[in-house]
Amino acid sequence: MASSPYFSLAALFVAALGFGLAPLGLVWLWAKIYSPPKPNSIKNAIYECGLESKGDAWVQFRSAYYLYGIIFLIFDVEAVFLLPFAVVFTSLGAVACAAMLVFVLLLIEGLAWAWAKGVLTWS
Repeated sequence: MASSPYFSLAALFVAALGFGLAPLGLVWLWAKIYSPPKPNSIKNAIYECGLESKGDAWVQFRSAYYLYGIIFLIFDVEAVFLLPFAVVFTSLGAVACAAMLVFVLLLIEGLAWAWAKGVLTWS
């Protein structure tokens, strides 16, 4: 059985599965032994902070905040990619400079698209 080429792969799969499921099993066992269920009306309430809930918990959230966050992440990652290029700029060849120029032009195109769509206007 140990001569099979898939034996080590199966052993690693079983170990990975056990590594993930063992803590879950231990927590479930700990909860069953040391924290017996004691349901009552206060614990089954929506909020367990001792205050009565008032109104609906749903709050309308503007999707424009997500767009600002995504654009910030895009240009933040741009800075992460441009920094190593700027550090070794003098020792790179023309191909690397052309590749970075394409990268920057794609980012400028994305910025122009966001500007044209009105994503950057705060209302």
